[in-house]
Amino acid sequence: MQDSIVRTAALVESGLVWLYDFWPAIAGLVGISLAVAVTLHVAQHKRDARAAAAWTGLVWLVPFLGAALYLMLGVNRIQRRARQLTGGGIDAALRAGQEQGTPLQTDRLQVLARLVGRLTRLPLTGGNRVTLLESPQVLDAMIEAVDQASESVYLATYIFGNDAAGRPLADALVRAHRRGVKVRVLLDGVGALYSLPPITFRLRRQGVPVQRFLYSMAPWRMPYMNLRNHRKLMVVDRALGFTGGMNIRAGYISEPATIQDLHARVEGPAVAHLLLSFAADWAFTCREELNDHYAGDMDLGSVQARGVNTGPDADFDKRRLTVQAAIGAAEREIRLVTPYFVPGQTLLASLQLAILRGVRVVILVPEKNNLRLVQWASLHALKWLAKEGAEIHASAPPFDHTKLLTVDGHWVQLGSGNWDARSLRLNFEFDLECYDDPLAADANALIDRKLARARPLADADFRAMPRWRLVRNALAHMLEPYL
Repeated sequence: MQDSIVRTAALVESGLVWLYDFWPAIAGLVGISLAVAVTLHVAQHKRDARAAAAWTGLVWLVPFLGAALYLMLGVNRIQRRARQLTGGGIDAALRAGQEQGTPLQTDRLQVLARLVGRLTRLPLTGGNRVTLLESPQVLDAMIEAVDQASESVYLATYIFGNDAAGRPLADALVRAHRRGVKVRVLLDGVGALYSLPPITFRLRRQGVPVQRFLYSMAPWRMPYMNLRNHRKLMVVDRALGFTGGMNIRAGYISEPATIQDLHARVEGPAVAHLLLSFAADWAFTCREELNDHYAGDMDLGSVQARGVNTGPDADFDKRRLTVQAAIGAAEREIRLVTPYFVPGQTLLASLQLAILRGVRVVILVPEKNNLRLVQWASLHALKWLAKEGAEIHASAPPFDHTKLLTVDGHWVQLGSGNWDARSLRLNFEFDLECYDDPLAADANALIDRKLARARPLADADFRAMPRWRLVRNALAHMLEPYL
């Protein structure tokens, strides 16, 4: 027995000596094998050549860490699982009415509407009433709608703070649940952690059904860290909707406010698109199928509207193509308000071509961003557009989280999507496109009020920046595929 133990110890010791002598070669071989495997996977599955090049460079320059990051952040596992859970029922609903729509007056708008319809497989609905609401009045309107609900309340959001903004809405949801209203709350798995303890504890204690999108306490069971549900939707009684860019956080209602934002109250058939989006996400998350049939009136206003559902699944790239088509349809003016402007080369080229066609391009971004690296990258992109003749403006605090785009005083887009790689390729987003002159006038009036308080950034201002800042901004912009 003792001889056996001695022999085993000797073998272990010789093995450790061998490993000590050859571990660099073993580590190098494993690192190269991982880099080759990731490179082959990237080459086959990444449609964006820049993203493919960035991931390939990362796994070769930082072998083990790069491969681990690609496994966690770069692999899209969503599409197949989503289709398994929904069983195709949601897709059939989305295809319904594909060729329907309301004729538009100008050829360019007709082409744009037809293109977005083919992308989304949703009809352009007429008879809608869309009301723009700035924070904090949005929260009051949402609480009032929940208190008046009689049949159902479906709420999806990225951040739902357990704070002065979130608790009153949570209490309204609890009151609705106690009245017998079917309440369903869907929070993003990461966004729910912005407030500790999370609001989910408060809601679940009162019996309100709450789910977290792509969430797990175990890191090895959370392979979707970079694919977040960034949508902000609320549908009441399958007839009234709210959507836009506003999270539920105390910064919107504090005195003074630290964040400003925009939401829309939606009435009419377009609410069906909000409802379909929520129903699909809810079915994906917990396998419960909801009644996704619109129950409201069909003729409540003059706005023609459609939901644009985007994400890294079957809806991949629909938002970028929609925005690019809207830029191409512009004849006079493009106005953009966004908190994060790192759009990628194709959208930058589209804006540049619009300027060369004589289209006025106005871009409003925050003077002080809450994400420093994104701000630096944004300044590098804006520098080139300012040189081409775009009108760049920096809005003074509070931080403006508004996401709004208007074209020629006819077309309006608002929602949850930003102008960065995360929103354009990685996150699940929901935007509303609207065709209506009065609504566009309201949106442009809101932009005018913001511009009156903003600081212009001309080409000369960018050229006057210290050299080190220009270099810093350029280096930050090199990370655009990851931002």
